[in-house]
Amino acid sequence: MPIKVFVAKDYDEMSKRAAKLIADSIKNKPNIILGLATGGTPVGCYKELIRMHKEEGLDFSKVVSFNLDEYVGLPSTHPQSYRYFMDENLFRHVNIKMENTHVPDGLSDNPEKTCKEFEEAIKRAGGIDLQLLGIGSNGHIAFNEPGSPFNSRTRVVSLSEQTIKDNARFFKSIDEVPRQAISMGIETIMEAREIVLLASGEGKADAVAKSLEGPITTEVPASVLQKHPNCTFILDEASASKLTRKAR
Repeated sequence: MPIKVFVAKDYDEMSKRAAKLIADSIKNKPNIILGLATGGTPVGCYKELIRMHKEEGLDFSKVVSFNLDEYVGLPSTHPQSYRYFMDENLFRHVNIKMENTHVPDGLSDNPEKTCKEFEEAIKRAGGIDLQLLGIGSNGHIAFNEPGSPFNSRTRVVSLSEQTIKDNARFFKSIDEVPRQAISMGIETIMEAREIVLLASGEGKADAVAKSLEGPITTEVPASVLQKHPNCTFILDEASASKLTRKAR
């Protein structure tokens, strides 16, 4: 099944389309298992989900979530930790139960055990129903950098220089960006029953084109999504600008 591609006119429309897809999935299965992403791209989607909760009664009370990744070495209270990001940008504003939200522990003194327990928790929950993804400018998904094996599971990864540079805008200086993260593996992501990838801006256009239209290669980790039976890319016009085929 080829990847479905929707091109929105701008970031706002992309965010609203993604939020509607997630909201419809929650309504269809109130105890849905969501895989969630961080970074700048999904913020608009989360804002719209919060609005739908507050204004339309979208109910998160039975939702269970698993986040893709977390920086190694950052406490959950650090403004750039992904636990803090999720609390601030979604969890605290909806009626999800905090015990149902799972973000890897970046301060774990036994990261291998933490990664194994994270995988086991996903299995116990019944697997991820819908996984939200962003994409790095080098084609990474979660923190699976170019060269990551397609059979990888949740593990500690080293961040590429490109990713460190891309993420430096969130920190006071590039020296503060952690060099490692705990990340879901590519095989873990591919086991989700549905995948939705969001991309926005010209800086993602090359990675999007290679992922959708290039060969399936570990050098462009997101290209493996071509093998997934139920995957959708929701793009804005800028991130879709290098595609040879256009879809809506």
